[in-house]
This record gives sequence, structure tokens and C-alpha cells, in this order.
Amino acid sequence: MVRCVRGSRRRSETSVSDDLRTLIDAELRRDMPTAAVALAERLAARAGGGAAAVLFYGSALRDSALDGVLDFYVLLDRCADWPGSRLAAVANRLLPPNVGYLEEEVEEVDGRPLRAKYAVMSLAQFRRAMSVERVDTTLWARFSQPCACLFARSDADRAEVCNAVGDAVIAAATWAAELGPLRGDAAGFWRALYTRTYAAELRVERTSRGADLLAHDAPRFARLLPLAWQAGGIAYAESADGQFEPALDADERAAAEKRWRLRQRLGRPLNLLRLLKAALTFDNATDYVAWKVERHSGYRIEPTAFQRRHPLLSAPGIYWRLRRLGVLR
Repeated sequence: MVRCVRGSRRRSETSVSDDLRTLIDAELRRDMPTAAVALAERLAARAGGGAAAVLFYGSALRDSALDGVLDFYVLLDRCADWPGSRLAAVANRLLPPNVGYLEEEVEEVDGRPLRAKYAVMSLAQFRRAMSVERVDTTLWARFSQPCACLFARSDADRAEVCNAVGDAVIAAATWAAELGPLRGDAAGFWRALYTRTYAAELRVERTSRGADLLAHDAPRFARLLPLAWQAGGIAYAESADGQFEPALDADERAAAEKRWRLRQRLGRPLNLLRLLKAALTFDNATDYVAWKVERHSGYRIEPTAFQRRHPLLSAPGIYWRLRRLGVLR
């Protein structure tokens, strides 16, 4: 057995260790398709000099595919640095992130349009969202999964992003220890964690989604778990056959379950509030809906200028049109 000594650090005082930072930094700097990099740089340019970094994540990153929707997070100095209405900027300060959709032709893919869904928030908001104490689990759960930094304004901004993603991994691994099995392999702890986080959110993915993530990059998650526990001050035992046993007693686990119940109660209402906010602030919502309809049915909507300017007013008409055509049933 190899045993790691539990630190005296309080839960709110976790820090990214050098080993964990090295691994996260290498992930963030991984080579990505030049077309994805070009799209990230265009998103950063929208904020003038106010964009600190752009992160790429999700299924397009995992599958190295450019034919679907690419997912990005644009991290700003201030929410107001992103072009848009004052209402959108205020909404983003209150309940980040704001979201939008983009279609652009990129020379690196022979002029074929690339599609991206992007989220926008300040770097400071992003850092706070990665705390293990955060009631909202959405962001640290998402960025404990693989991501890449396709744009960074400076080395200092890149270091801030690296620390934030490291905090996300520590938060996820801490909850995995407290909510997971008494003893098991690394995959078992991560699987238990993602089962809990997906259940706490308003999502449409299959319940097996967490297992799918692990199957795609199991060695990565196995490397991260002990490094994150060490950085988070969690003692554990590891056997020669790769079985882990966190040094947590029954009272600690019961307290963690109580804290998690609060997060589970609030998770779906928070996600619902974000969906309602997106109905008012989603950038290019009509084009996004048109692409989704075409992808799933083969029918192409050609949005008018009015529909693009007023997506909420146009939504009922588009819906009934698709119903009459038999696209929606």
C-alpha cells in the first residue's frame, strides 16, 4: 500500500500542485485543428483587447471532429467587453455565462462553414466558479473534463486559466472522494462523481454520459485522481492493483452528502434560470435553431432578418410552420 498524508489545509485553501499544474498545462497547450484555433481567435477579436483567453471543450475536442458544433468559452476582463446590449451585460454579471452561436467560413477547411456555440463570462467569474465550495456544480464539473486553451492574451492569462482548470479538477476529485465508493479504481470514483453532477443538472444527455467520458480517456482520469487528492489535502491508500481508498470516516461522508443535497436541490433551478435568460440574450438564436433542425431532419430554414432580430417573437411562427410541413411531430 502507498499512503498519502492528509494535509492540514482547509477545504477553501486548496491550491494547484506543481505536478497537477504541469499535467493541466500540457492539456491546455495540446495541438488542435488550425480551423478551431482560427475560430477561437475570431471570437477573441470580438472583445477587442478585453478577451483574456478562449477555451475549447466538448465532443468536438474529444472526437477531433469539425462537422458538428464546436464548443468554446470566451473569458473576458469584464462582461461589458463583449459586444451586445446593456441588458445582456447585466444579465451576464448576475448569472453567467451568456451564450451565442456562430457560423463562419474558415480557409483551413476549404471555405466550408464552421459552427460554434460559445459561452462568455469574465475570467474572475470563471475562477470563482471552480471552487469546491461552490453551490453551482456546472462549471467545475465541465472543466474537470478535457479542454484546450486555443487563445491566451498573455502568459499571465494562460497561467490564470491553468490554475482555474486545476481548481476544477481538485473540486471534482474532492467530491468524488466524498461521494464515491469506499474503495475502488480511479474510474469508479470519477463515474460516481459524474453520475451525481449530471443528475443535479437539467440536461438531455443519457444517464450513461459520465461513463462515456471515462471510456474515451480513462488513462487521463486515472493520472489526475491522485494528483488532485494530494493538491486537495485528501489522504488515501493505493494498492498495487490500482485500488484507491480515501481516508474519510463515516461522519465526513455524511456531512458531504448533506452538503451535496443542497447542490442537488438548487442545480436544476439554476440551469432553468440560465435557459430562461438565454431566451432573452442568446446571440444568433434563430440561426442555431435552423442548424439544429437541418441536422436532425434535413430541412433547411432560411431565417429572415426580422426573425434574427426578434427570435422570441418569431419562435411560434417557425414552430407552426415546421409542424405543418411535418418536420416536427
